[in-house]
Amino acid sequence: MSLSRNVAVIGAGPSGLIAAHVLRREGHKVVVFERQNQVGGTWVYTPVTESDPLGVDPVRNLVHTSLYRSLRTNLPREAMGFRIYPFSVKESEERDRRRFPGHREVLEYLTEFANEFGIVELVRFQTEVVYAGMVELEGGCKFWKVRSKSKLKKGDRDQDEEEEFVEVEEIYDAVVVCVGHYTEPSIAQIQGIDAWPGSQMHSHNYRIPEPFRHQVVVLIGASVSAADISLELAAVTKEVHIASRSIAAGTAPAKRPGYDNIWLHSMIERVHQDGSVAFEDGTVVFADTIIHCTGYKYHYPFLETNDIVTVDDNRVGPLYKHIFPPYLAPSLSFVGIPWKVLKCQAGTN
Repeated sequence: MSLSRNVAVIGAGPSGLIAAHVLRREGHKVVVFERQNQVGGTWVYTPVTESDPLGVDPVRNLVHTSLYRSLRTNLPREAMGFRIYPFSVKESEERDRRRFPGHREVLEYLTEFANEFGIVELVRFQTEVVYAGMVELEGGCKFWKVRSKSKLKKGDRDQDEEEEFVEVEEIYDAVVVCVGHYTEPSIAQIQGIDAWPGSQMHSHNYRIPEPFRHQVVVLIGASVSAADISLELAAVTKEVHIASRSIAAGTAPAKRPGYDNIWLHSMIERVHQDGSVAFEDGTVVFADTIIHCTGYKYHYPFLETNDIVTVDDNRVGPLYKHIFPPYLAPSLSFVGIPWKVLKCQAGTN
């Protein structure tokens, strides 16, 4: 067996849970830092949204999850489970037995996995890592300084007091970053937006369609969230207009097949002070809300590597096999970096 190390795993979502399990199985001492009060990461749904719906205010109240209430997986459960603990159907009327289940079933699965393998006992809940950087101690040995803040329990403070935190600084041999990349919104740049009188938000803060009833809504983006949200909104709004880079500027707008109030456009050319939105296809609509379904940024504000690892053009690097930075391996690693990974194994006769 290799020498046992003290390892800090940041995040108790799917990546953090499986990383913690494997590290402990190999004989390492593991501490998992999780700022929420339960495991699951982005699969923990909450109706709460951020104070800045666009997600650009650096001091906004952060909400980790990007789930909307109706979300279902776009992968079959067989492709989402861990090899050692398959994501199988539970024969219970209270469980979601669909092959493409809703988000609650995914959270149930992750919670069961964490309990089955005793990972929960490794997690420090309501504890956020605010700094992780390499330090050199006496003798030239290099370690990772990890500073975290934990929310005090109600029994540790007066009931009328505001929430208080206690900071702790510790030394670890290695750090594994498992915080995901579905929290920090990426926003489209729109000419004239500062004078436009309508509302803006990012899909990160979308939960239900009801607040948009009778509105004209413009969505920017053509991926999964834009498709899901547009179909929900079509049931309650006057019109839904989807602006997409995949549609050439000279292409005429078209209705989405099967829907009379969903229109597909090329990108937004600019917006105006009178509330109008002009598309590159020449169409102009007066909209109430623009929803940016424009994805997310990799964001590690707590991590200090002296620019050895950087985020450039939304790419984290340099990383070997999308996990290890060569100059800091194996003491620093990232789990869950790739946007889309699905490995299929062909059957044999």
